[in-house]
Amino acid sequence: MEALEKNTAAPDFWDQPEKAQTTLRQLSLKKEKIEEWRRFHRQLEDLKIFLEMAREEGDQDTITELERESRQLLEGVQNLELKGLLSNPEDQKNAILTIHPGAGGTESQDWAQMLMRMYLRWAERHHFNTEVMDLLPGEEAGIKSVTIEVKGPYAYGYLKSEVGVHRLVRISPFDAGGRRHTSFASVFVLPEMDEDIEIEIRPADLRIDTFRASGAGGQHVNRTDSAVRITHIPTGIVVTCQSERSQHKNKANAMKILKARLYQKKLEEERAKRQKLEESKSEIAWGNQIRSYVFHPYNLVKDHRTGHETGDIQRVMNGEIDDFIYSYLLKRPEFAKNQ
Repeated sequence: MEALEKNTAAPDFWDQPEKAQTTLRQLSLKKEKIEEWRRFHRQLEDLKIFLEMAREEGDQDTITELERESRQLLEGVQNLELKGLLSNPEDQKNAILTIHPGAGGTESQDWAQMLMRMYLRWAERHHFNTEVMDLLPGEEAGIKSVTIEVKGPYAYGYLKSEVGVHRLVRISPFDAGGRRHTSFASVFVLPEMDEDIEIEIRPADLRIDTFRASGAGGQHVNRTDSAVRITHIPTGIVVTCQSERSQHKNKANAMKILKARLYQKKLEEERAKRQKLEESKSEIAWGNQIRSYVFHPYNLVKDHRTGHETGDIQRVMNGEIDDFIYSYLLKRPEFAKNQ
């Protein structure tokens, strides 16, 4: 941090405004970490004092409350520890999260919507801001796809642990026979690009099509060709946005997603040089589920990569997935070498 503060005091610091802003963001994040550690240390010392007093007085109610506060403190320390381990430059960025249902029609589409709710609840718990950039509803229930922007420090660093196939086993609410069904949905996460990162996109490399938005609730947006599809011809990447009534807003969101996907492609190409790409490919391949959510014949959520599991499935579906994220990230090779 001393090196960063020294840079900000240099006479030519603001000669490159974009670089200066990046340095200030890094400095701010480091200061936040230090202040959090200090705050946690003060809380720990206070808890020790109050616990000792409660034990002397035999105040069981206060002891129970202090136990609850201790669990919250431990959760905060674990999150701060994760931030220290998330050292890749893209880890600190906002995230763009996309969910697609697998085969199975309404069943999988409903499961995709349940996952969307779970991640929105998780983001709310972390005080992250979210924006649904694109949403395509299902015909009967659920969603055909959704893209959500999650804004907050280390949003991508946390959510990259969720990339892969998520499997649901339950008694279907859509089956009159009450039979058990297995559904799949895939989750993909991209780091949002900073404005100071340049990804060259030539207009000649783009094919932009407009069309009428489809889906539930579209009686207003369907009157005009507000939906936008952008194809990046050199890579074949296709991005579609139709959640907004404004064609201009849909185009802007589509370009943001395209830039993020091109940035991710660039990162993957760099990782391939270090022979890490094959691992990520196997993780997101269809059929290689990373986590199973079993509602019947018993309650269990299990991560197949780490073995971490819990029977409190409602807690998980309400967005309390930090234990899964923490367990996965600590097993990553880049973190293991820092232990």
